[in-house]
Amino acid sequence: MNSWETGQDDIASGTFHNDTTHNGIRVIANRVSHVQSITLGIWINAGSREDPADTPGLAHFVEHAVFKGTGSRDYETIARCIEDVGGYVDAWTTKENTCIYIRCLKEHIALAFSLLSDLCCNPSFPDGEIEKEKEVVIEEIHSINDAPEELIFDEFDLYAFPRHPLGSTILGTEESIESITGDDLRGFMQTHYTPGNLLLTAVGNVSHTEIMEHAERSFAPLHEGKPEQKAQRQFGLQDYTPFSKRFGKPLYQAQVLFGTAATRQNEHFYSLLLLNTLLGSGMSSRLNLELREKNGLAYNVYSSLSLFDDATMLNVYAGTDNRNIRKTRDIIAQILAPESLCSMDPGELETAKSRLLGAMIMGMEKMTRRMSRAARDIFYFGRIIPLEEKITAIRAVTQDDMRHAVMHLIQSAPASTLIYEAEEE
Repeated sequence: MNSWETGQDDIASGTFHNDTTHNGIRVIANRVSHVQSITLGIWINAGSREDPADTPGLAHFVEHAVFKGTGSRDYETIARCIEDVGGYVDAWTTKENTCIYIRCLKEHIALAFSLLSDLCCNPSFPDGEIEKEKEVVIEEIHSINDAPEELIFDEFDLYAFPRHPLGSTILGTEESIESITGDDLRGFMQTHYTPGNLLLTAVGNVSHTEIMEHAERSFAPLHEGKPEQKAQRQFGLQDYTPFSKRFGKPLYQAQVLFGTAATRQNEHFYSLLLLNTLLGSGMSSRLNLELREKNGLAYNVYSSLSLFDDATMLNVYAGTDNRNIRKTRDIIAQILAPESLCSMDPGELETAKSRLLGAMIMGMEKMTRRMSRAARDIFYFGRIIPLEEKITAIRAVTQDDMRHAVMHLIQSAPASTLIYEAEEE
């Protein structure tokens, strides 16, 4: 029996403490005694799905704008205060969440809490800095437009979900960013940055008691939120529009993206993780072996699985030469055919389990990954799933379980295809 199965290895099986502050912020603390750092994240259960229909990109812009100044710190002080003691602060926005996090040595935990709470509770949104930040985000949009591998995923969602918030881009458009006002920023925060909508995650060599003391003190200014302020998300198959589109783009390499969507089904969760591993994770995955190793059609090929509150998306991406578009597309279609996906032998399934378990357990050695997985458990399942429970669930997946998951995903609705054909400028 391996050490991580017995609970003796702190890397794999450190205890997660689940608590709540007096004003309603959920707190997850995980002490990891062999590190000298603390990774502290505040998660907001609001992303681009919560953007107003006429202001796409607002959630992401709020994430940028809080760094431009608070009641006690200007933008330069925010940038320096953690870096000057050897730590760093970063943030990101997804379709469903926003995260602001700090990593630093454990002796600077008070400073980390002070800065994190300042950004969430006390942003000042100075007009001049907000106008400059609009230009920064517009340049970020331009960078995506110059990165076809990223752009094709954004445009795929626009076509697949034309009347649903999942179709909106996280960054928004140049026009929507230009239109954002200080009132928009304050209104979004008043609605979504409320205790009942927040999750605080703390991973590192600090006790649960100390985390709670800092959390109670630092986040006391936040007022208790109302139940209706929590995100209400709904997805049905009628919100997904299958399509097939092909465009010319000024590129050196053609881009091919397949995808499909289905409603969330919890019983398929681990089977779908294994399916994604089998399809596109690593050099020995089906996609890599067929497209790259056997046929030499692509350097970059992979699958991705997106697990939303109410929907599941599977995508397959490949970059190839124009003359190989049809062959690449045909091979991907063959791999994604139900009869192909359902024809795995027991050995292939066991190998996928080993690869998934290896990635999961080794990922626990990274503090930021450990923090993110705890947050995913809370947002997706409402509780921390112990590592031992995940291991047991993955090992218990059968070939029949895989077939049921495949049929749910593949047969819920037709797959879609978006192709960028390379054109000389």
